[in-house]
Amino acid sequence: MKVKQFLVFPKLPAKIEPLAEMAHNLWYSWNWEMTKLFIRLDSELWEKYDQNPVKMLSQLPQSVLEKAASDDGFVAEMERVYQKYNDYRNRKNWFPRQFENHADKKIAYFSLEYGLDTGLPVYSGGLGVLSGDTLKSASDLGIPMIAIGLLYRYGYFRQFLSADGWQQEKYVENDWYHMPVKPVKDENDEPLKISINFDGTPVAIQIWKVTVGNTPLYLLDTNIPENALKYREITSVLYGGDKDMRIRQEIVLGIGGVKALKALGINPSIYHMNEGHAWFLTLERIRVLMQEHGLSFDEASQYIWSTTVFTTHTPVPAGNEKFDPILVKRYLENFVSDLGISWEQFINIGKIFPSDERELFCMTVAALRYSAFANGVSELHGKVSREMWHNIWPQLPTEEVPIKFVTNGVHTRSWISHDMDDLFESYLGPNYRLKPDALETWANVHKIPNSELWRIHNRRRERLVFFARKRLKRQLIKRGASQLEIQRADQLLDPQILTIGFARRFSTYKRGNLIFSNIERLSNIINNAEHPVQIIIAGKAHPLDTPGKEIIKEIIHNASDEKFRNRIIFLEDYDINVARYLVQGADIWLNNPRRPQEASGTSGMKAALNGVLNLSILDGWWCEGYTDEVGFKIGNGEEYENVETQDYLEAEMLYSALEKEVIPLFYDLDEVGMPSEWIGKMKAAIHMAGKDFSAHRMLMDYTNKFYIPGLDSSEKLSTNEMVLTKDVTAWVKRMTHSWNNISIQSVDVPEISGTLYVGQQFPVTIKVVLGDINPIDVSVEVIAGKLDSQEQILNYTPAIAELSDTYDNGHYAFSCVVTCQESGRFGISARIIPKNPNLPHTLKPKLINWW
Repeated sequence: MKVKQFLVFPKLPAKIEPLAEMAHNLWYSWNWEMTKLFIRLDSELWEKYDQNPVKMLSQLPQSVLEKAASDDGFVAEMERVYQKYNDYRNRKNWFPRQFENHADKKIAYFSLEYGLDTGLPVYSGGLGVLSGDTLKSASDLGIPMIAIGLLYRYGYFRQFLSADGWQQEKYVENDWYHMPVKPVKDENDEPLKISINFDGTPVAIQIWKVTVGNTPLYLLDTNIPENALKYREITSVLYGGDKDMRIRQEIVLGIGGVKALKALGINPSIYHMNEGHAWFLTLERIRVLMQEHGLSFDEASQYIWSTTVFTTHTPVPAGNEKFDPILVKRYLENFVSDLGISWEQFINIGKIFPSDERELFCMTVAALRYSAFANGVSELHGKVSREMWHNIWPQLPTEEVPIKFVTNGVHTRSWISHDMDDLFESYLGPNYRLKPDALETWANVHKIPNSELWRIHNRRRERLVFFARKRLKRQLIKRGASQLEIQRADQLLDPQILTIGFARRFSTYKRGNLIFSNIERLSNIINNAEHPVQIIIAGKAHPLDTPGKEIIKEIIHNASDEKFRNRIIFLEDYDINVARYLVQGADIWLNNPRRPQEASGTSGMKAALNGVLNLSILDGWWCEGYTDEVGFKIGNGEEYENVETQDYLEAEMLYSALEKEVIPLFYDLDEVGMPSEWIGKMKAAIHMAGKDFSAHRMLMDYTNKFYIPGLDSSEKLSTNEMVLTKDVTAWVKRMTHSWNNISIQSVDVPEISGTLYVGQQFPVTIKVVLGDINPIDVSVEVIAGKLDSQEQILNYTPAIAELSDTYDNGHYAFSCVVTCQESGRFGISARIIPKNPNLPHTLKPKLINWW
């Protein structure tokens, strides 16, 4: 059956036409004044359509729109908000002020999911929300970022629980024509499309656009009529299907994403891969460079490496995408052949040990090999990642593996309650909203009177409780509960008592059931007559994660126990809306993963911004954020080999922290009936989170550490028909070919009589043989420091030795001065590494020569 298609849009009266423009910009998701306009039109429809303004406008009766247009008060408020919207979009922010020479460059950001708002369900959890917050903060800071993702027909699943607490999944089809997303059109006003070959079949991909403030996000869609069903399903479900589905999705994201940017006329200078899912973009970038600039594979690879940023998000091995080489070959054999390299050369890119034929192709390994700039998402995760991937750089000490860290952050105004937002504007000053880079502004939170902060926090706790009751009633009705159970939902929870929030993905390492380890002890805590406690829990398990589902079932079983029936509840279908209520209204944010498996964790940052105190294992970001002034810890950062022992001990520590620290402090009221010491911690937590754990700080770190060096590399290497790229590649080949001929002959120090003292200096001379390598192409470094029991030098900073003498036949001497930094056994060694000012660093060829 043929169908003629038309698009029908709501007809807004002229006076309120700007509403349609603002409804299609995710700016509304962090601007309460904009949201209030939609609520004012119809609060029930706003909630019914998941706070999606496009859908809501399409469903409003014309009479309501006409009435709004004739309401002078509504129109005046809309015009005021529209003026703020336009001022925001035209403001010259941090990046163009700081880096005027780079303001016309573009940074491409690739992620498999984006959590921007409830009304745009193309995310599953933390990774997606981090991506969404990144785009919002890039807009606030004026960073010239363009993002690429996939448009999922169903998105992630909606969660509901059976009567016995078993997680069920339901997939709801997205109606893109009623969401804040628009199809991109070509010069003929037709949908803009690109094409990729799968198994020799061309697959069409349509491009859609989401506007996030000033940041464009382009989403790729294969669910279009000209594709066969097997190809239409590629963009059907986020994290659904098998490995075959996943590799096809990642090929569309990576290869399709680069093609989409080209079709859009956008030429990014650098690319940022958020997780290894997007690594296939590397192949398309190489193909384009070879085809359009006549580069060899090695030359194109060198340029790509120098202009690529890669962020790894998980220390859990299963979280790093791996594919069977046979599956990779099925989809990429012809593509790789066109690059002029052998299949073995290609498949070894994704293997740590190329000689191991059983090793799978790992996207993280490939991404690390092709990114000059790589990072973990907290200081601890950076360390764990260096240890985890050390074998890619086997000759380097673990601490020098080129994986740095940029601790995650959250977009402040997306997660702060509107009540708190107004309070901050009053006391933090105009820079709070107008200059998001002015992180020092957060110190002014200490000026807020205790009474005002506590009043607003109590209001948010009340709203959380009322929201939880309403949502639980809806759950019970869907589940077919009795009328008595539904009525009892109105009596659950108490808006005046200590409230613990726990919400996250239910992976086993996150230990969502740890607090239920000792039911009797928990009951005594929860039901204390003088100091009662309640817990609100939410989160999803992956559809294939049976152990995670078992944890949810256990929680539901315990929550239904008469001891806990009024004090512990589980909210179904965790999403951004539920998360906001929780992080804005709880008193304590509980997090108890098995260290060191929590790479960062951002929910605790969102909570802290609202004055919610964290009670957490010292893992991820909390290692950096925790002090006694801002929250509470569980344990002291211990790591265990036996998980049963770990779970038992840390459950005991959790109960003790609640009994001895958290609960007494919350209920310790001063002469005016307020917990003044608790409020002091709240202010310190807000200051800490705003200053150190915002996405603004995170993106300024990315810019200074990676984006600006990457943009500089791009500019240098791409000029004059990429002559410098060719020269650098030839230099790498020469160094690699000649490296085996170099050696360190001796490390000479003067005869030292007696004792050395801390701070004492002495000269060191290193005699080396470089063969036909020029001394300007190497860095000779002295490694000096305290020795451990295995004669390994600890915590050193390499000292650069300068050329001091030249002999015949490629023999040279280099010298420097070494300082004794600390007492104890002291050791000296030396090494030679390549040096080239045109590269971000010279660890890519993995050339290093130790004494």
